[in-house]
Amino acid sequence: MKLFPTLAAGVSLVAATYSYAAHAGEDDKYGGTLVVAQNAEITQLDPGRQLGWETFRITRHIFDALVSEDLSKSGNDEPSPAIIPALAESWAVSPDGKVYTFKLRQGVKFHDGTDFNAEAVAFNIRRAWDPSFEFYDEVTAVNVRNTYIYLDKVETPDASTVVLTFKQPFSPLLRLLAQGSGGTGLIASPESIRKYGNDGVVEHPTGTGPYKFVERIRGQSVEIERFDDYWGEKPYLDRIVFRPIPDGNARVAALETGEVDLISWPPRDAVERLKGEGFDVPNVSIPSIYYYNVNFANEAFKDVRVRQALVHAIDREALARDLLKGTASPGYSVLVPGSAAFDPAFRDYNFDPEKSKALLKEAGLEKGVSATISIYAGGEAVAEWVQRDAAKVGINLNIRSYDWNSFLAQERTPGADVGFSSMEWGFLTPYWLSIVGNSNSGSNTGGYKSEAFDAAVSKAIAATDPAQEVANWREANRIIAEDVGKIPLFLERTHYAVGKNVRDFASPAQAWYDLKKVWLAEK
Repeated sequence: MKLFPTLAAGVSLVAATYSYAAHAGEDDKYGGTLVVAQNAEITQLDPGRQLGWETFRITRHIFDALVSEDLSKSGNDEPSPAIIPALAESWAVSPDGKVYTFKLRQGVKFHDGTDFNAEAVAFNIRRAWDPSFEFYDEVTAVNVRNTYIYLDKVETPDASTVVLTFKQPFSPLLRLLAQGSGGTGLIASPESIRKYGNDGVVEHPTGTGPYKFVERIRGQSVEIERFDDYWGEKPYLDRIVFRPIPDGNARVAALETGEVDLISWPPRDAVERLKGEGFDVPNVSIPSIYYYNVNFANEAFKDVRVRQALVHAIDREALARDLLKGTASPGYSVLVPGSAAFDPAFRDYNFDPEKSKALLKEAGLEKGVSATISIYAGGEAVAEWVQRDAAKVGINLNIRSYDWNSFLAQERTPGADVGFSSMEWGFLTPYWLSIVGNSNSGSNTGGYKSEAFDAAVSKAIAATDPAQEVANWREANRIIAEDVGKIPLFLERTHYAVGKNVRDFASPAQAWYDLKKVWLAEK
């Protein structure tokens, strides 16, 4: 068994012992502590308040949703993970697509010993949706607004049934309930919220998931341990410790020395070295696009010709090939792989610096234009690449970098000098386009507005015919691309590097993972 003390400042994680057999039987797989190094500081461990996938990778192991995704297969084998039962054993959708009826799993307990039931589900939904509810939380409401924006009513005809009625057909619901970072349907213990309040519960996350919260040392770690009364299959690991290590080279060094067992975002120039040393570095298409939000408060970039000029100036193919070392693919659309509406042949604008110069001259800016790129830590090399390409055509960009939490704090009010801000995001459901670009979306960073785009999105959301739905989403994608409402740069393919002692880790076609069946072998 891997022995691991509770983390404290200055404690080294290198000294660890193992007693697993090289060829473990089922019983031998149980035990040990997995240490995960993440690329960003952890935000709030509250399903409604967590922002960012690094935090959701933790919270989805503490909490369950009504439905989940089958993340047991590699994304190279399963390009779009199937929706599977979780706290709901089954569900039915009315013929008009407006009513979802969930039959809940019985006998499930929260980590605090209270019962999971229909009222607990209604409590969580009302917290995010119903301003008249005693425990309504405005922060949660903003973060998950896109999931419940068309919800009309919540009914609990009995303790094991929840009925959600929408004002119009809403096909994205199931995928949104299984998603994180703006779509989460994770269910928290109502008693924990009553006890600690909407603000205090972030320090006491209490769900029904396979692991329960142990402690958080801010800036250092979050520790969770196996919940022995979990309703599903018993996880193998005793504990998981998540450590934020923002510096990429430090994450790699921690993996190489055995200080950690799994890292997010291995630096591009370290990938081949890690592979040569025997580490697994999966290369998988995931629903993740790295892009720049356009700040439409910036006077120069309100002009579509100036936005087009920037896109024409960026050599995205060379960016993916040379800077990112083939660990990513060039991005020409904010739609992502795995989405039913994704078209791999779609291109917004080609690389054409001379066209950039012509567009700037047409806009009366032949002498050039200046702006700031606001990024979060880790995106410096990409920003410098864009900065270099843009400078060649007369677009001068200043780079301003923040740690993740500071970036989130300033993102919604960046200042008129900011032309663009970085983001890496994407959902399997094409409803992602509405989340990122609809003028009514609280997640439309930058303030893109287009009546034509909104109309196409509305048609797609309300469509009950799958073919027509896809056609509408693709039309919306064409509009936002032509408008340069967002600037896609590259599609992510390399999210993790895996320790040699880690067994049965799957890198699915999703931006997070399932650690329930991961186990540790002898190093």
